[in-house]
This record gives sequence, C-alpha cells and structure tokens, in this order.
Amino acid sequence: MGIAVAAIVVAAGRGERAGGDLPKQYRPLLGIPALTRALRLFHRHPEVDLVQPVIHADDTTRFEQAATGLDVLAPVWGGATRQESVRTGLEALAAIEPELVLVHDAARPFASDALVSRAIAALRLSDAAIPAVPILDTVKVVEGDRVTATLDRASLRAVQTPQAFRFRALLDAHRAASQANRVDFPDDAALAEWAGIDVILFAGEPSNLKLTTVDDFARAEITLLSGLSDIRTANGYDVHAFGPGDHVMLGGVRIPHARGLAGHSDADVLLHALTDAVLGALAEGDIGVHFPPNDPQWRGASSDRFLAFACERVGLRGGVVAHLDATLLCEEPRIGPYRDALRTRIAEIASLPVTRVAIKATTNEKLGFIGRGEGIAAFATATIRLPWSEP
Repeated sequence: MGIAVAAIVVAAGRGERAGGDLPKQYRPLLGIPALTRALRLFHRHPEVDLVQPVIHADDTTRFEQAATGLDVLAPVWGGATRQESVRTGLEALAAIEPELVLVHDAARPFASDALVSRAIAALRLSDAAIPAVPILDTVKVVEGDRVTATLDRASLRAVQTPQAFRFRALLDAHRAASQANRVDFPDDAALAEWAGIDVILFAGEPSNLKLTTVDDFARAEITLLSGLSDIRTANGYDVHAFGPGDHVMLGGVRIPHARGLAGHSDADVLLHALTDAVLGALAEGDIGVHFPPNDPQWRGASSDRFLAFACERVGLRGGVVAHLDATLLCEEPRIGPYRDALRTRIAEIASLPVTRVAIKATTNEKLGFIGRGEGIAAFATATIRLPWSEP
C-alpha cells in the first residue's frame, strides 16, 4: 500500500520581525519551540503518513533538539524563498510520491487535528484546498497615506495553512513555475491558481495564528495559558545524612565541603525534593516509584535526570511547570554564595526562566539532627498548569 498523505513543514525562514536571538520557529512557547508544536500536529495525526521538514542549513542542531522523539523524515534544506523551500520538500518526496500533500508553516503552531482532517477531506472535491477565515475589519486600498478604494470584505478571506493538494499536481506546478522563473508567489495556492489548478476553500480557525512579531509571541503565550486552567501545587521533602567526601551536590551544583552526602544516587537532596514536588502535582507517585533505590542502574546517578524526567512528564500531559520553590535546612555549607548558581542550574534542568525558580536556606538553630550538623534536609513546592480535562 502506497503513502496516501504527506505533510511538508516549512521552517527555513529567519523570522527577523519576531526579534530575539533565535529564528522564530525555534523560539519557545511555554518552554516548547513553535516548530516542535507544528511537527507534533502531523506526527500524531492518524491520517498523516509522513512528515517532511524543510529547514535552514544553519539550523541542523536546533532542529534535532526540536524534533527529539518525533517520527519525522530527515530534514532537507530550504531555499532563499518560501516557494523554493516548498519545492525542495516536494522534490524530496518525489521518489515516494504520496497521493496527497499538506504544506504547513512552522510559524503556525496552533493548527488543530480537526483542521488537518478538514484539509484532507476537502481534497475529495478538488486538487487543491486551503483553509480560510472571514475578514472582520474593513479593508482599504491605499497609495501612500491616501485611501483610494474600499473593498467589499464579504468577498475577501484571510488564508492559512495547512494548504492541501494532490501531490503530483502541486509538484508539476512548482516545476513549471521554476522553469518560467516565477519565484514571487506568496503561497502555494497562488502558484496553483497560476498553473490553472482549481482551488477551493474549507473552514479555517481563528485560533490558527501565525507568529510574525514579538507581540504575536506574547499573545500566543497568553492563549496557551488560558487553556491550562488546572493549576496544581504540591510539596516535596527529602533528607540525606553526611558521609565521607569532599563535596555535596545541591541543585545540580558541586559545592566543596569537608563531607559528602550519603545516598544511592548522588544524594542531591534539593533535586530530590523538587522532583517529588513535581510528581506530586501530577499525582504520579514519588521519586522512589520511578527510580527505585534498590535498582543498581541509579547508583551514583546524577539527580538532574530525575527532575528533568518529572518536568517532561508535565509536558507529556500538555502542561507546563509554572514555578519551583525550595528551602534548604542545614548548618553547613553556607548556601548564600551559591544561590544564583543553584537557581540557574535548576532552571536549565526544568527548562524554565530563572525568574520562576526560588531557592532559600536557613539553619535549624542548632536543634535536632540538622542542628547537630548530621545532614541536610530540603522542602520544595512545585506549581504546574495542566489542561482541564480530568474529572
């Protein structure tokens, strides 16, 4: 049986109007790159058989990180224009020759499964179909600062992606445009119209926003947060006794000390408490459930793996970690000089801005086992946000 549906995800642009140090498709939205969200859409869709990314030649490492765990084809390099990039994706699929192809911009990370299904269904009626939404604002034709005409918005539509085509029809149209040295088409529908292909419309989605400017990213994060209304908070606690050694591991940071901490892993009491707090907010057990202390594979293990695992579990549930807070209880070592390093490292492990990580420390006023300098304890609190989908 041949490949019925392939999706081309175009991610070769630089997105300079969006600002920042990264091309916009790699900029995170609540910790997840826009490209990752776009790839996931097609990776998980039951009617899509192959996903062909098209990326910039300089973005190979960024792409590998964004596509981790996703079953997509090896990326191909795009061209100087979007039109050239789409053609590159089409030529990469030519040997396979799927029946249908969807072309989608990585800068539209909010397209839904239902929109993809509508795109595929629309090709029962035509060789080309595009999602469109009504234009709500009055549209003027201008020259400089003067209005020359007012358009009838009833006959106008704003067009989105994914755009859907019979694969062979679109490939032939792109090849013909290249032969004619036509490289100025704004989208694949315009190219298809030029090639004489009948293009029909299907219902787009107002939420299928295109990320272009800095303000678009701000609005996108607000939109995402509004869908994460299940806000949960949980606590974690851990304690480890001092033992032989010349340093302690706290928050993934090696701190010189006359003694070490005893434990099956690296005994990072701070990361253990934070891990339990995140797992508690998910109601998914505790650190011992996922990393049993009697399992030899975790002997001496770096505890950053534990916290990263817990935070990844939040992402798999469609949520985000909103804030991490912890208090260390110890007489020694002094935590103050390392506080910023602890916050920075924990933020890296949890893929959070450092402003969402708080670390405090206090002594136990010489009381109890902590006051006697026998060990270190940590209390932690995690706040996460999940989609409201459970009873």
